[in-house]
Amino acid sequence: MVEALRLTESAFEILGKKWNGLIIQSLLDSSTGSLHFSELSRKVHACSDRVLTVRLKELEDAGIIRRVNCPDNGKLGYRLTDKGSSMRALMNEISKWAKKNNS
Repeated sequence: MVEALRLTESAFEILGKKWNGLIIQSLLDSSTGSLHFSELSRKVHACSDRVLTVRLKELEDAGIIRRVNCPDNGKLGYRLTDKGSSMRALMNEISKWAKKNNS
């Protein structure tokens, strides 16, 4: 039981930080699988570039995203790792819960 709570707390340390959920969802929704910093900045428009940079680094350190050269033009971008992509079902459930409880 204690181990399960510790693991849950670890997940909320990632998802509980402001903007992380929107960053992850934006990458999940990307048709190419990767987004440039400027694209993420537009999608998470209320987040300052400074905070976005910090959040991206934290997600990278947690193994959720990685920096890549984007296939369309070779510029630096961000892509979900397998660990990050595995959050799709979780993010879908959070979205369903939010729609149900915020209307």
